[in-house]
Amino acid sequence: MSTFQSVDDLNGKVAVIIGGNGAVGFATAKRLANLGATCVLIGRNSIQKGVEQIKELPPGKHFCLNASITDSPSLVEAAREVESRLGKCDILVNSAGFTKPVPAGNLDLLTDELIDEILKANFRGVFASIRTFQQLLKASGDGLIVNVSSIAGFTGTGSNLAYVAAKASLDIVSESLAKVLAPTIRVLCVSPGVVDSSFVPGRGADFNDKTAATTPLRRIGTPDDVASAIEACATRLRFSTGTRIVTDGGRHL
Repeated sequence: MSTFQSVDDLNGKVAVIIGGNGAVGFATAKRLANLGATCVLIGRNSIQKGVEQIKELPPGKHFCLNASITDSPSLVEAAREVESRLGKCDILVNSAGFTKPVPAGNLDLLTDELIDEILKANFRGVFASIRTFQQLLKASGDGLIVNVSSIAGFTGTGSNLAYVAAKASLDIVSESLAKVLAPTIRVLCVSPGVVDSSFVPGRGADFNDKTAATTPLRRIGTPDDVASAIEACATRLRFSTGTRIVTDGGRHL
């Protein structure tokens, strides 16, 4: 059994990154691969998108697989492929998701269909990926799940109220999973604030500048800020489980 001591590298570790082609997912892949991990990037069109991305990683057995978090059979097939090619999974990063800006006061615009779509991608899909990879993580004996959540989950403010609900659900279920999957698997949430990426449609430089001005550390987050927190979960914060790592420059204050 692991003693959960801090480590300096991830040599020999296999990291599966759901949403690995996205800004946060790929920034995470670069950090973990630079520490010696073999990275598997999974997304809906990952094989097509990842051809050039894989070339940016240090030489290794990295590869991409197509699967969708809203299509559980495709996740099961991806897990089988990871087991077949690498034999295990030590780190599972859930960085895939979906949202759409809807003002909190506009209840009519947050339709049943949009609520279902957001919960399916941001909560059900993350749970499905954990359910699918749990046996490979248990077999590792020193497994780690990092769910990319959001400060929306505890501030009640985000791109829309369904997104807030999805992230709050993810946070509390991650606590539950940390208890039932211990000690062979640790579960952590990394909770960014506003991140400079294309994740939220319609947010541009004006929004980012205004947000930066009202954030204590005077800038918005970068994908690498989130990736560095995920790296810390795998290397330095190894005696932590069932909690959130807030990475928002003080935005929630």
